[in-house]
Amino acid sequence: MGTGVQAYISYRVITKTNLPEFEGPEKIVIRRYSDFEWLHDRLAERYKGIFIPPLPEKNAVEKFRFSKEFIELRRQALDLFVNRIASHPELKQSEVLRVFLQADEEKMDRARSYETGIFKRPADFLQMFKSKVSDVVLGKEKPVEESTPEYEKLKNYIFELENHLAEAQKQAYRLVKRHRELGQSLAEFGKAIKLLGACEGDMMEKVFSEVGSKSEMLSIKLQREADNLLFNFEEPLKDYVRAVQSIKATMMDRANAFRQHFDLDQERKYKELNLEKLKFMNPEKYAEAESEFRELKADSEEATKKFEHIVRLMNEELARFQEQKTADIGLAFHEFAKGQAKLAKDIADAWRSILPKLEACSTS
Repeated sequence: MGTGVQAYISYRVITKTNLPEFEGPEKIVIRRYSDFEWLHDRLAERYKGIFIPPLPEKNAVEKFRFSKEFIELRRQALDLFVNRIASHPELKQSEVLRVFLQADEEKMDRARSYETGIFKRPADFLQMFKSKVSDVVLGKEKPVEESTPEYEKLKNYIFELENHLAEAQKQAYRLVKRHRELGQSLAEFGKAIKLLGACEGDMMEKVFSEVGSKSEMLSIKLQREADNLLFNFEEPLKDYVRAVQSIKATMMDRANAFRQHFDLDQERKYKELNLEKLKFMNPEKYAEAESEFRELKADSEEATKKFEHIVRLMNEELARFQEQKTADIGLAFHEFAKGQAKLAKDIADAWRSILPKLEACSTS
């Protein structure tokens, strides 16, 4: 839609459901990429501890932005993004998901305008950092970190998984590229060998023409297999590289929650000791201090509950992630092996079929 630098892609999102909280059994809306971003960011704000499904990358090289391949890859990734949310036991109940799937463009624009904004943070976030930020910036104090053996093991696993997935995706990209290069080379070889046969004439022309035709046919098969590798092998690996980024974002939320829990708990312990002293040394100020302590204690307990809630959700999310990853990556490698086996058979059958004619030509 649009022209020139203002041009953009819009997507038709079709929802079919029997859930009573939706407006009807089917709804069709038009959404831009920025609308998908809005949905992602609102979920990330409201569901701490849950791995929010990843979005495909926002930026694209300008000359490829409207290519058929790029559009289809992004459409496929956005489709996966929305369906993962719609199938998640918690996220599918979100009000922002219902707005995204049902609101007309005017309502969607209103919802998007009512945003927190990237530089605004919830009050608890500000409270957590207001007393610590200056010390950390000046190097006087390092922020405290959760360091249980289980969490250290999780962090090591996630960072290793990210590295290995990224390397596998990089090699898958090279496989796609080499299939395309070989396909192009075979197409050019086919044309050249046909011209050579025409120059020779008689039997050589017929045999070389068949060799050229086989080369061109195999070129098409290689290009198709390159597309198959891209969509069914490289892209699923790339999707899980993005998924690990979502896990790391949740780990950051967990780290922030732990620091808030830890800081408030330390402050509570400190003020509890002072309160006991104040009771005997300055009874007049005791009542006011006790009221402040009760408020601090409530804040501390709330921060602890938030942290423990994130930990519990993360454990559930990890189990779900591992199960889904095993299924998705297993399917991707199955598709890879199946495609490679078929391609190898097609190549062998094609060359084997012309061997008798080539042998007859070489002995005549």
